[in-house]
Formats: sequence, structure tokens, C-alpha cells
Amino acid sequence: MNNKIRNKINETKKKIEVNKAEKENRLINEGFNLFITKGINNTSVQDIVDKANVAKGTFYLYFKDKYELRDRIIKYKSQKLFNEALKNLEKNYIEDFFDQFIYVINYVIDELAKNPLLLKLIEKNLNYGISNKLIMDIHANYELEEKSIYDLFINGVSKNNIKLDNPEVTFFMIVELVSSTIFSSILFKEPLPIDEYKPILYKQIRNMLKQS
Repeated sequence: MNNKIRNKINETKKKIEVNKAEKENRLINEGFNLFITKGINNTSVQDIVDKANVAKGTFYLYFKDKYELRDRIIKYKSQKLFNEALKNLEKNYIEDFFDQFIYVINYVIDELAKNPLLLKLIEKNLNYGISNKLIMDIHANYELEEKSIYDLFINGVSKNNIKLDNPEVTFFMIVELVSSTIFSSILFKEPLPIDEYKPILYKQIRNMLKQS
């Protein structure tokens, strides 16, 4: 096979992959828009493919059903929030690991407080973006190859010689605590409005990390 033919084949393959990625992204973006405006129960697969301008069969090449699409969106949106928080952390000189970690958590909370529709979609599943099962997926995703909040946590625990029985479990517990409690605090002001609740939450997180 000469170089000209080989290059033509490679170009064709690249175009196919780009086209597939574009269709998947359209499904994700339109699915997200419909879920936050109509709700998942009132959104059908047909609604999504109509908005994305793809065939219904194409949807099922990427997702089993609309709930799998929702989970993919939650995973992506939650991890994107953490990545944006880390980028902002880099713009600020914060030396203390505990303050760094709280800064990231606080950034995510503030963004969700400004976007209650996104919070309603994520519900109490902020951990979708960082759970042990998904950490490998996140690092494998070319869009999310940056350092994650998981890296920040694990490296900080190690460098500061924080003695935790299981750092990964502690990390997961903290994100679970944040996810489950800010949902009620932001949307329903329970047990307290978010601005009153945050100091209590951050004190609890610090206590969980200082049990060494």
C-alpha cells in the first residue's frame, strides 16, 4: 500500500471518528438542555434526537437509554466543576493543604448555588465524577487529563503525613457528605441556608482529615 492510499484511508477514518464525536456531543448537549428545562421524566429519547438532529438508532449506538445519558452528563458536569475549581485554585497562592481542599469544595458549592437547575440534575450524585470506579475513566478521557481533586487530596494527605486508615474511602465520604447535604441546603435551606451551613460543613471536613 503506497503512502497516498494509506493517508487517504487515515483521513477517512479520522473524519468518521470526528463525525461520531460530534454526534455524541450533540446528544449530550441537547440531552442536558432538555433535562434541566423539562426534567428527565418529561424528556423522551425522541425529543433528544430531534434536538440533536440525529437518527434515533444513532442514540442507541452511544447510550442504552436516557438514564445512561443522564449519568454520563452528571459525571462530566461534576468533574468539570472540580476541574474549574482546581484551575482557579492555581491562580491563588494557598499553601496550606486543608485550605486548598476547602477552597475547591467551596468553589463547587458556589457554582451549584448559582445554577440550581444543574444542581437539580446532579441531585445528590456529585460523587459520580470522582468515585473509585470512575477515576480511571476520568484519567482516560482526553478532555479530562488535568490533575483532579482526587490527585490533590491523595497527594496532600501523603505530603502532610496525614494518617488515614483509608485515604480513598475518606475522600469518597467527604464528597458524599458535601453532595448529599448541599442539595438540601441550597434548594430548601435545610438544615440551614448554604451560607450558614458552609462553616459547619468545612469544620466537619477538617475534623475528618485531622483524625490522625
